Amino acid sequence: MRADVQTRDPEEACGLLAGRSDEDNVEVLAVLPIQNSYHSPTRFRLDPHEQLQAFNWIDSQDLELTGIYHSHPQGQTEPSSTDVDEARYPQVVHLIWASLSAGWQCRAFLIQSGQITPLEIIVLPT
Repeated sequence: MRADVQTRDPEEACGLLAGRSDEDNVEVLAVLPIQNSYHSPTRFRLDPHEQLQAFNWIDSQDLELTGIYHSHPQGQTEPSSTDVDEARYPQVVHLIWASLSAGWQCRAFLIQSGQITPLEIIVLPT
């Protein structure tokens, strides 16, 4: 994800995460970058054709959609009001990347019915 958001800066990068989840944990097994059809530094919309291809791939691998990521190249790692208003998958983790003085940083959230819940990210060695 970090490479994707760095490469697409100054546009907002976006994509899907696939893996497995239970009530307590989400395991991300694949990162699927998707074109931002807005090509904007302040908004993103997943390209519908690429999004459908990604959903088909996730199904073919017997995985589930576990997250959506995007970047705020000129913003913070908190969800914007637009992010909250446009969150359509309340069961998945929303990861937001921002370019801060210390470099690219990422935070994770659940966004459900307008409520934002921060989540802990644990990166395990591969």
